[in-house]
Amino acid sequence: MEIDEKTILKYLKDYFGFNSFKGDQGNVIKSVLANNDTFVLMPTGGGKSLCYQLPAIMKEGTAIIISPLIALMKNQVDAMRSHSKNDSIAHFLNSSLNKTEIQRVKDDVLRGQTKLLYVAPESLTKEDNVTFLKKIHISFYAIDEAHCISEWGHDFRPEYRRIRPIINQIGKASVIALTATATPKVQHDIQKNLDILDGNTFKSSFNRANLYYEIRPKKNASKEIIKFIKENQGKSGIIYCLSRKKVEELAELLQINGIKALAYHAGMDSATRSKTQDQFLMEDIDVIVATIAFGMGIDKPDVRFVIHYDIPKSLEGYYQETGRAGRDGGEGKCITFYSYKDIQKLEKFMQGKPIAEQEIGRQLLFETVSYAESSLCRRKQLLHYFGEDYNAEDCKNCDNCLHPKEQFEGKDYIVLVLKTILSLTGNFKADHISNIIAGKLTSSIKLYKHNKSEVFGIGKENDERFWNTVIRQALVTNLINKDIETYGLLSVNEKGKEYIKNPFSFMLSKDHDYESGEEDMQQSHGGTSAVDPALFSMLKDLRKSISKRIDLPPFVIFQDPSLEDMAIQYPITIDEMQHINGVGLGKATRYGKEFVELIKKHVEENDIERAQDMIVKSAVNKSGLKVFIIQNIDRKMSLEDIAGAKRLDMSDLLQEIEAIVNSGTKINIGYYINEVLDEEHQDEVFDYFKEDAKSESVQEALDVLGEDEYSEEEIRLMRIKFLSELGN
Repeated sequence: MEIDEKTILKYLKDYFGFNSFKGDQGNVIKSVLANNDTFVLMPTGGGKSLCYQLPAIMKEGTAIIISPLIALMKNQVDAMRSHSKNDSIAHFLNSSLNKTEIQRVKDDVLRGQTKLLYVAPESLTKEDNVTFLKKIHISFYAIDEAHCISEWGHDFRPEYRRIRPIINQIGKASVIALTATATPKVQHDIQKNLDILDGNTFKSSFNRANLYYEIRPKKNASKEIIKFIKENQGKSGIIYCLSRKKVEELAELLQINGIKALAYHAGMDSATRSKTQDQFLMEDIDVIVATIAFGMGIDKPDVRFVIHYDIPKSLEGYYQETGRAGRDGGEGKCITFYSYKDIQKLEKFMQGKPIAEQEIGRQLLFETVSYAESSLCRRKQLLHYFGEDYNAEDCKNCDNCLHPKEQFEGKDYIVLVLKTILSLTGNFKADHISNIIAGKLTSSIKLYKHNKSEVFGIGKENDERFWNTVIRQALVTNLINKDIETYGLLSVNEKGKEYIKNPFSFMLSKDHDYESGEEDMQQSHGGTSAVDPALFSMLKDLRKSISKRIDLPPFVIFQDPSLEDMAIQYPITIDEMQHINGVGLGKATRYGKEFVELIKKHVEENDIERAQDMIVKSAVNKSGLKVFIIQNIDRKMSLEDIAGAKRLDMSDLLQEIEAIVNSGTKINIGYYINEVLDEEHQDEVFDYFKEDAKSESVQEALDVLGEDEYSEEEIRLMRIKFLSELGN
């Protein structure tokens, strides 16, 4: 279909109100109008939808738009109808429609009134839909969110792999595949699966210069989020969590603290989800707390921050979700809370899946860990991951560039890594190479007999984490290639071989260590405060002197996490003390006076500016559970029955009771303990905690008292009795 530029621009103006195209849009549209297979890689906010919407209006027949999300389809259909006088111009065909509605859609399509028909991949494969689509003139097929085709994509959908055979069955027409996130590996996989390797390819830059990227350690994350939102009052934001439960808990916590927030996840009914989405778009609420189900295709240009409470499973997911910030080119802050424990949880979720899928999932997680812990420019790493070079020395808009880590000369380390990779027969992944150099014996190294190699342990003065840092920085500077077909396998390229012959100064940066607490997290964009070590030490000394005075173990007064929280929050009144982790009214009243006096003096003497989020309130549902437990223990109800009524297992119930007792509330479970332990055993455990225990550790108690004699549950029950009677 040969159409001149002037005609295309007229349609653009008449239907969409734009005078010109953005980036590659014009060239993509010409490719589709000329019936060419087309692959489009265009980051969020680049205007992908227009690339198939405009050709669909201009070409004869109906364009079939294959899209993964029902919410996204409705959004797009509404948008298309707003550009036309005729509502029949766009329809969707999916499981949300009843038989009458489906027939109306089919009638409009058969009458030639519909230019765009949105279909879910599951609907596309239904026999009656295939029969129906064979009757109509299809202008072209558009596959949106095409990364769903690839097993290496962050949102793999097996039904997407069946699209090409179904297209062949219905009737061939040109294909346009579009995605906002695809590594070179994923791109190749999409083109191969759709049989469009010979088609035209259009790739836009992944650089979103207006987005600020920051990774923070996951400590007091909920408080940090509340503080951040209050510092950005009235701005729109999205917070992503991995689980529905955490979404609901966090949304409730924000509401309690005066923030206009709502939850959004796939477990809610579609009417509630739609209403929440509309309230966000209409700015009736400021913040959405969501699982990744939210935001695909939501065209809200002024989202000012995207916070990840949990780190995503892949860098594609991270890039796509952060990409929902600042789509208008204005401010966009992307804050992610990271803990390696979350990565371990994600690894556990993969157990039971096919081995190949686990292998892919682990590799994607490895890339995420590398990104989070690295001190290189975040922008440079992201763009490198998507196959794009970023040559600026410093982006000046990420935490690593604004707060650079210490650097050291790395020339010799780089050469050692390159030589090690070259010395091995066959190619291996980064963690395998780093384990060889560090001399760490793993099952994989034994399998390949690399522990017998002369390079095994050649750099054992540093651990495998250090060598992963070196490999990562050699990858980003293109001395090493990561193979596309066999994803994750490393090889030294020509540039790397040249470097071995003529090495030059190569400054490396130390990685972040978010788990050890060594990070200085006073970041410029509303950073988090670390524990004040001087105050923490003074609080421990005070606790020790009080414990000697009243002849009780120190942990009975306040446990270490409570002291740590005091050394972060600086409570200077009894009321503020009640908001400290593990401290309730009872503990605050009984022991708080001397602690708040010490903290107040320390704050004044050192001119400390205290955080203003001390008034973070706890979620109501927790206090509701607390009241239920206390009331039923007062009635001497069996703990099994209490646990059953609230669908808790025994360990979770004990955890709740421990929290109640630790915060200073007196509670009597003696009636229950008498049923499970005789008096002699009770006395032995009670005396251990009073006379011998160096900490509240259950395992230490079992080691001393004997695991054959007592169960963990029995020790926990007696510890509750002890802390309640003597501490409260």
